[in-house]
Amino acid sequence: MAIQIFVLDLFYITSLIFQGAILSVSGVETSSYTKERTFHAAENQALRKVAFATKTVRSRVICGRECSMDERCKSFNFNDCSKMCELNLATRREHPEDFNATQGSVYFDADEDTPLYSLTDSSFNRYRSCKMLLDAGYWSSGIYTIYPEGFGNDSLRIYCDMETDGGGWVVFQRRQDGSVDFYRNWTEYQSGFGDLSGEFWLGNDNLVTLTSNDSQGTWELRVDLEDWENNTAWAKYSDFQISPGEYILSYDRYTNGTAGDALSYQRRNLFSTKDRDNDAWESSCAEYVQGGGWWYNACLYSNLNGRYSLPDEPAVRLTGIIWDDFRGLYYSLKASSMKMREIAL
Repeated sequence: MAIQIFVLDLFYITSLIFQGAILSVSGVETSSYTKERTFHAAENQALRKVAFATKTVRSRVICGRECSMDERCKSFNFNDCSKMCELNLATRREHPEDFNATQGSVYFDADEDTPLYSLTDSSFNRYRSCKMLLDAGYWSSGIYTIYPEGFGNDSLRIYCDMETDGGGWVVFQRRQDGSVDFYRNWTEYQSGFGDLSGEFWLGNDNLVTLTSNDSQGTWELRVDLEDWENNTAWAKYSDFQISPGEYILSYDRYTNGTAGDALSYQRRNLFSTKDRDNDAWESSCAEYVQGGGWWYNACLYSNLNGRYSLPDEPAVRLTGIIWDDFRGLYYSLKASSMKMREIAL
């Protein structure tokens, strides 16, 4: 079998050439064929809404190989940060309305003009939030770099939800599969942990810096929930803020939603973890419920950082991903996310 290895350049990647043999990929044999394609790259771009397969791979080269091996694949996206490879059924020419600037992503197809659409990192202005990125035309949800006031010359990598409720949300918490342990200590919650493309906590210090900047306006909080029967619900709050020191949760009021207000009992409480007991109970709520850091009172009507439980596990009161007004204190939810968006002054 003659195989020509990918050659990477700044703007293009030359595909594998398969000639008259059997190719084995991850132990799966595919039929022999002859195929030669050259992929050209547009940096910091992505084609959305036409992917037929997504997978996590190590590099652009492997993503390109996956596309070359599938006759349906006309183009592909690869994200350098998340290592997510998306195989597409169409190209940017066929769907120009879905070809969007996406920082950290690279788009490939066989069109020699595609490199003309590349964007350098400097093309991304020093936007301070997801809302500013959205207003500038970045409509794809994903990982971005922002430069908030209060960070000096430092940047912050965040996940922006550009689709929910008008978009522009900075996601600071996500639970979806139990892949990340949220039963962490004070320091870990302070700095943040997890994977921005999966489950994560953005970090209490980051929340303080973001929400303490009055010149940027106030922040609204949105909570999105999903149970194991695929029912979804949400709740929104105005004037959301996390205070420095013990990270007190504050907001003006519950504005609307379908999940009900299960956060009011935690309002104006200090943040607690298994090694830093700031709650109003005589013992440690975090230790008692084996839950992650939260604004425990004595103890809770919500805890989205609780222990991840599968639906067939025995239901135990207060342990799990809890939102009482949605599914009660004995029900551990399948997924949750917490996000915030600034409201301009």
